[in-house]
Amino acid sequence: MNKCCCGNSEKSSCDIEKDNLCPVCGKQGALVKNITVKHMVLDELMEQVSDNDYFLCMDEECDITYYNIKSNIKFSKQQVKVPLWFKKDANPKYACYCSKITEEQVINAVIKDGAKSVKDVVVLTGAMKNSQCQKNNPLGKCCHQIIQDAIDKGLSMK
Repeated sequence: MNKCCCGNSEKSSCDIEKDNLCPVCGKQGALVKNITVKHMVLDELMEQVSDNDYFLCMDEECDITYYNIKSNIKFSKQQVKVPLWFKKDANPKYACYCSKITEEQVINAVIKDGAKSVKDVVVLTGAMKNSQCQKNNPLGKCCHQIIQDAIDKGLSMK
């Protein structure tokens, strides 16, 4: 199975950059294309999104989501349309944003239905069926790894 359901294999949209730190917590951010940010921020804030790419603060405690150091632009958790699965108070905690499959649904597929792989989860839950990852996933890439992490969590709970 291809690890990226949306075909986005561009290195720049998936790597963690070491030279771009969150202006609030100082932790590394994940590079995200501006098209993703435009789809994630609240409609009334879309005009504030510059043409530059952004970084997503990956710290679960930090209130910042997207930021661009050069443009001095930052958005908080309250300024995006969906909860970020890795932030401590995310509710719901999506594993697949395109199909609206939660981490809990993936864990249940593992514990109750015996899923052991992403392929099993796809069959049991319908995850990854409506792939528009660049627009729907806050990272702008495929949810494969997020689903795998939820599977691992479910397997450790068994």
